Parts: sequence; structure tokens; C-alpha cells
Amino acid sequence: MTSERYDLVVVGAGPAGLATALLAARAGRTVLVLEREDRSGGMAASERIDGVRVDRGSHRLHPATPPTVLALLRELLGDDLQVRPRRGRVHLHGRWLHFPLRPVELARRMPAGWLARVARDAVGVGLSAAVAAATTGRSGSGRPGPQSYAEALTNSLGPTAYGELYRPYAEKLWGVPGEEIDPEQARVRVSADSVPKVAARLLRTSLARVSTRRRAGEPGPRGTTFYYPRRGFGQIVEALETAARECGAQILHGVQVSAIRDGDPVLVDAADGRRWQTPTVLSTIPVAALPRLVTPSPAPEVLEHARSLRSRAMVLVYLTHRPEQPPAGRPARWTPFDAHYLPARRTPVSRISEPANYRESAADPADRSVVCAEIPCEVGDELWSSSDEQLQALVEQALRDHDLPPIRTSSVSVRRLSAVYPVYLRGYGAHLDAVEAWARGLVGVTTLGRGGLFAHDNTHHALVMAQAVVDCLGPDGRLEPQRWATAREGFRSHVVED
Repeated sequence: MTSERYDLVVVGAGPAGLATALLAARAGRTVLVLEREDRSGGMAASERIDGVRVDRGSHRLHPATPPTVLALLRELLGDDLQVRPRRGRVHLHGRWLHFPLRPVELARRMPAGWLARVARDAVGVGLSAAVAAATTGRSGSGRPGPQSYAEALTNSLGPTAYGELYRPYAEKLWGVPGEEIDPEQARVRVSADSVPKVAARLLRTSLARVSTRRRAGEPGPRGTTFYYPRRGFGQIVEALETAARECGAQILHGVQVSAIRDGDPVLVDAADGRRWQTPTVLSTIPVAALPRLVTPSPAPEVLEHARSLRSRAMVLVYLTHRPEQPPAGRPARWTPFDAHYLPARRTPVSRISEPANYRESAADPADRSVVCAEIPCEVGDELWSSSDEQLQALVEQALRDHDLPPIRTSSVSVRRLSAVYPVYLRGYGAHLDAVEAWARGLVGVTTLGRGGLFAHDNTHHALVMAQAVVDCLGPDGRLEPQRWATAREGFRSHVVED
């Protein structure tokens, strides 16, 4: 079989894959990107529904984005990369509160009994930490760590905060009780995971609200602003793809990779009979799927470990809101908020967002808006298989249950995503370690990105990985093992920014 040769083949055209292609092509390497779908972007893509650009769920580019990544995006997007104020809300204890939370609002609007329980929990958490430090000589040393997500957050935040916010959200997002989830899930998903951290964040947010010393175009303190492109979050991957092509990278859509033959060189086969060869393959597809593609085939136990790694699916329900009488002089919007968080178990809907509120864009139509409801589920379950009409009714019930205004729906569109959140079940680390140990033994194949590392990462983390992997490519096009191992170890410290 004849084959084309490239310095680098990237499997998957999400943010990590496209940024890698761009940076490697700029460095003078020949690059091929293979994408199964008919367009790039993955979960970070945008599309147009009823004339409104929408994302695949709610996405933001966080102010924690490192300067090198931000410089690249500003170069590609220019003034289209906007700094936007956060206007989110969370439904807690029967009330809508600004999110991130504000101390004054908490004190004014939450029941006195609830505040007393939170304060009592905070004292208890502090005393427990002090006893541990006095007993062991340093905080927590010598004591067994938490055995679950539930235990980790109950110990650090107290039973009230965990029970009313994190417990129901865990069950909704990941489909299992917090007692069955690994404590690592708490570390990577809850950045303010202790009473002092929560207090410090609330204080910073409050001070930021009264501060006026911020130049236009600059982000505010953590939790008050975010970056977002004028034409939707997918403009990021679209700009990366355009720039990569201009630098000579080849990006092919609709290509189903059927086999990756590890060796020197690596051979990549497509289901349609095409073949490519390269010294290095970077796979951004889910790491659990990689062992089934690679030959020589891994041992049966590796395949079993890979099958044990679970991901959560999601149904996205888009409702077009068309007011009977659009407001004069301003665009029609469902609410002024960008996102509404619904942790309660009374509905399977986890978040409702309005993409047009994430940006300022003259391209958005004035007479309508699109609202996106996110429903975590399992592939093939009742929610996944529901009709458009059933899903619309479910979302409308959630609106009524949470005192949200009705949506004057003119049309419904549904999208189904099969792998959205990695689920860190207790013991998942042993399965992931086994698959990664096998992957480290491959000659010319490595994993990258959110799916490739089975990680709960933001888009800016994926772009950091892309910069790192290109820096670790040697003159012969192969990864320098020690440098890449050091970089990957650094990725383990990533914490999801919300």
C-alpha cells in the first residue's frame, strides 16, 4: 500500500490537536490532522441555529489562561476576543444567587439557620485541621486521606455546603453518588476546596465589584470576568484551523482511523484504505479508545482496564426564543444572565445558558435568541433516547420548578454528545495507570489533550499541552522522552476553572 509521509500526524481536530498542528507547522514541520467528524472543534465547536451562533454547551476562556496562550489567541482573534463580565446564577436553597457567590448577598438572602449551619461547619473544619496539625506536626501528615469525593468535600467544606450543592450536582453530572467517586474528582473540579479558599475567593470577588481600576480590555479579578470570542467559542478552533492551513498543515475531515501500526515509522490506516506514515502520532481521541486501534494489540488486561474508564454523555436542547413583541431599541433576550446553574435533583437539567449573552455581536439577530439546556446522561438511556418534544417538555418543567421565565419557543434543536465528562469512579486510577503504562511503551504514539489524558481540563489547558508537546519534538520529529515526561507531570496539577 502506498503512503504519504509527514513529520507529525495528529488524530483529532479539537483545540489541542489544531493548536499542535499550527505550532508544529510554524516550526517548519509537515503536519497532517485526521478528524472523524465533518468539521473541527469537537466540544469546543460552534454552529448556527436559527441564525444565532451557539456553542456545544456553556464555554468560557478563563482569565487564568497563561500569557503565552493568550498572546497566541489575541494574535489570531484580535479585537474579536472580548473581555466579558460574568452574569451567572445558581439556584440554592430555593433562591437564585449570583454565581460566583457574593458574601453580602449570601448574608442578606439565605436563611439564618442555613448560615448558622455553614458557620458551625466552618468552625468544625478548622478545629479538625488544627487537631490534625497538633497531632502529627504538620497538617494532615500521617493520616489516611479521604476515600471519596463525598468525604473529601465534607471534610474540607462541611456537610451543609457539600450536601446542598456538591452532592446533588455530583449525582447529576456523573451519574453516581459522591461516595462512589474518587477524591481526585474533588481536587480537579473544585478549586475552592476549603473554607479558607472559599472565604478568600468571596472576598476577592466582593472587592472586585467595587474597584474601578481596570482598563478596558483587561480581565478583572478571578470570578468576575472571562474571555469570549465575538462569534462564539468555536471561533477559537476556527481561527486555529485557518492559521494552521495557512502554514501548510493538512486537515482532513470525515476520516475514520481504523488502525495505528506502532513502529519506526508509525503507519496510520483509514477505513477507506488510505495510509500515512510518520515518526510521531499524537492522539487526542479518548484514551480508552486508543488500545483498540493500535497494533501490535495490547495484552487483554490492558483492553479490560481501558473498558473500565467511563465517560458521561450529554444531550443539548436548544430552544429558540421569539418574543411576540421584541423590546424596542434592544435585542430580544430570554434573560440578562449568561448561565443558570441547577444543582437540585428535581430536574436532570444541570445548566441553562444563553449564548448571545456571552458576547457583544452585531451579527446576532435582534428578534430572537437561542437558549441551551444541558442534560447529562448515559448513551442509550431514557434521556438520551427521548424525542425532541419530550426534551422540550422536560426543560420547560425545569423552568417552572426554578421560577425561571417561560421561553416562547419557535423551534427545538437537539444535539447528543457521547463523551463529555470523564467519570472518576473510585479505583479509576489503577485502570488509567495501566493504560498509560502501556501507552508509554509505544515507539511513536503518545496521547494528548483532554480526551487523550482522561482529564477534566479547560480549553486553555489543552492549548498549554499543545505548546508543550511541540517544544518537546526533537530535530528528527520524535518526542524527547524526558522532556515530555516532565511536561506531562506538570499537567497533573491542572484544576478546572469555573
